[in-house]
Amino acid sequence: MLTLPPLLWAGNAVVGRLVAGAVPPLLLNAMRWTLAGLLLAPLARPLLQDLTPLRQRWRYLAVVGLLGIGCYNALQYQALHSSSALNVTLIAASLPVWMLSVGALFYRVMPARRQLLGALFSLAGVALVLARGDLRSLAAVHFVPGDLLMLLAVQAWAVYSWLLARPPAHMQGEARPPWDWAQMLMAQLLFGLSFAWGMAGAEQAWTSQTLQWSAGLVAALVYVAVGPSLIAYRAWGLGVAQAGPAMAAFFGNLTPVFAALMSAALLGEWPRWFHGAAFVLIAAGILVSSRR
Repeated sequence: MLTLPPLLWAGNAVVGRLVAGAVPPLLLNAMRWTLAGLLLAPLARPLLQDLTPLRQRWRYLAVVGLLGIGCYNALQYQALHSSSALNVTLIAASLPVWMLSVGALFYRVMPARRQLLGALFSLAGVALVLARGDLRSLAAVHFVPGDLLMLLAVQAWAVYSWLLARPPAHMQGEARPPWDWAQMLMAQLLFGLSFAWGMAGAEQAWTSQTLQWSAGLVAALVYVAVGPSLIAYRAWGLGVAQAGPAMAAFFGNLTPVFAALMSAALLGEWPRWFHGAAFVLIAAGILVSSRR
């Protein structure tokens, strides 16, 4: 379950890169979640019929909606316009570090030695793929403004994941609404879309890039609205609830590996020895960190 979201998110990065010249990044994020919300509405009908629990928890839902819906992918799409794929993926691979840091600072969940060791294994595997077997090339990485945007995106995702698993203390004594996954995601969407469209509107006021419709763009919107949004969020939510946020972060490191394999397949370059070695290292990180 935790392996499916990285696969779909890797496809999201590839598709986002392909349509970068056809749609502004923040507008792409807003359109993506709007279509996802329309597809989700029939499944979340009970939530829309009774808005009382929504009003009672609007502050919490506004925060998770801002972080998970309004920020992460918007910042990622924007980062790809000014940063290289290598830099963005390297920064995204630091997610386990931020997950462990948020847990220690705000939830007093201190990382175990096995988690720290697992993080090192996973990061080593990701670095091996990105360096294409030559770790010396990592020393040539230069940071640009897009890197800072991606760093903010990863931090937002870490806080978002912890908030899903552990709501604020004042809410823990309350009875949770009888929402299923679709209703919970729709609750986030109702707040997150306002942030997403607000940022898209500001983007249109400051940039001159226009929307260029095509069959390829429509297909891309359908994919990012269904796969990386609905299916991936459902699987990620279940995985985080059952395995914990820190554990889920290690599986997130499969995203750059899948992205590297997809890029290799699209370019006609078959996987090489370092792809296999990276899978071994990342799998070792997951195995070490998951031992009880």
